[in-house]
Amino acid sequence: MTLLEQINDFLWGLPLIILLMGTHIYFTCRLRFPQRNLFRAIRLSLSSAEDTASSGQSAAAPKSSRNLSPFSALSTTLAATLGTGNIIGVSTAVALGGPGAIFWCWITGILGMATAYGECYLSVLHRQRNKDGLYVGGPMYVLKNGLHNNKLGGLYALCTLTAAFGVGCTTQANSVTRAATLSFGISPHPVGITLAVITAAVILGGIRSIGRLCERTVPAITFLYLLGCALLLFLYRHQLVTAVVWIIKDAFSFASLAGGVAGAGLQRALRYGIARGLFTNEAGIGTSAIAAAASHTEDPRIQAYVSMTAVFWDTVVMCLLTGLVVVCNMLYDPASTAGAAETDLTAAAFSHLPYVGDAFLTISLCAFAVTTLIGWSYFGEKASEYLAGSRSIPFYKLCYVVMIYLGAIIPMRLVWECTDLINGIMALPNLLALWALRREIKS
Repeated sequence: MTLLEQINDFLWGLPLIILLMGTHIYFTCRLRFPQRNLFRAIRLSLSSAEDTASSGQSAAAPKSSRNLSPFSALSTTLAATLGTGNIIGVSTAVALGGPGAIFWCWITGILGMATAYGECYLSVLHRQRNKDGLYVGGPMYVLKNGLHNNKLGGLYALCTLTAAFGVGCTTQANSVTRAATLSFGISPHPVGITLAVITAAVILGGIRSIGRLCERTVPAITFLYLLGCALLLFLYRHQLVTAVVWIIKDAFSFASLAGGVAGAGLQRALRYGIARGLFTNEAGIGTSAIAAAASHTEDPRIQAYVSMTAVFWDTVVMCLLTGLVVVCNMLYDPASTAGAAETDLTAAAFSHLPYVGDAFLTISLCAFAVTTLIGWSYFGEKASEYLAGSRSIPFYKLCYVVMIYLGAIIPMRLVWECTDLINGIMALPNLLALWALRREIKS
């Protein structure tokens, strides 16, 4: 554990933070602020959903092909990104980096939309068809077909495969286990087995089954969670302005700068805010581009805009609301957060939700975790296919299901440190491809 913390402190030092934020800012400027077209992008995603519904077919099997529709690709991306990062990850960021970490997490989401646009654009541009005639893509294919470097593509695919077992499996299973144990006193073992069985039942059906489940469940559970946050913010309405001021002031840690710590407080807020922001929206990691490449859309700009909205919903909206709820509760009921574990701040805030309290958060966390487990299974599947061909997929799925159970019973702090390490390593080859091929990306 000490070794992992030392590696992550080095990896997530100022160089990587500057590289990530620099990439977000550069593409925001170079693409002439694509965030300004956010509402158009949302309309594009909704219109693709309406087209699919009116056709009477599943989004995972549109008329033109057996690939995903733009909305189904977006839903798969959101399934993978909406999860413990929005709930437990935000709590951890506040506990370790202070309330200011929420500000940097939010900024990462705002600027990260441009990076997500570039990742998905290149992924659609450099994708290829597999032997079944389906589109496959992602940063590994961008590195292979765009930069003509198969070794770097293999490195990214290996990182993605590792992340599928780490980010995709263990963080989700472990968070559900902790929530179920605290709320209902259930042992981790039956929780892990149940999650493994549910996930296996879906992923064995392939991309059609994954897309169909994601497009039906993700919007519903997201709406319910946002409704719960809205009710809590109404309850905390007298603390809301104070919480916003506290977040902004703490983001720049003037007190730490004035003291003898020479900016340690600022770097700590940056480190956890950006790390958790990257974990939850994956802008800079490139995994969302794997789902984008599976879309049947031929115009890379359309799919890039649609996929860009995932960062907006995930970080700009959900992480911000979760963060506000946590910080408001720290003002509303300090006793509930005094001595609380770093992962329990969100639970302390949601305990004040009338009538449902802890049960609402536990059910939301379980629902998000299941969809994340399913969404990330597809990312790992494509990485396995890139490395070892389609014959490796059944063995990969078996290992993935087993890792869900193992993730449910290992220590939480170890899970998050491994997650930060994997995310940091994955970002490097993806950012290299983005910078090397930046002239190919059109706004």
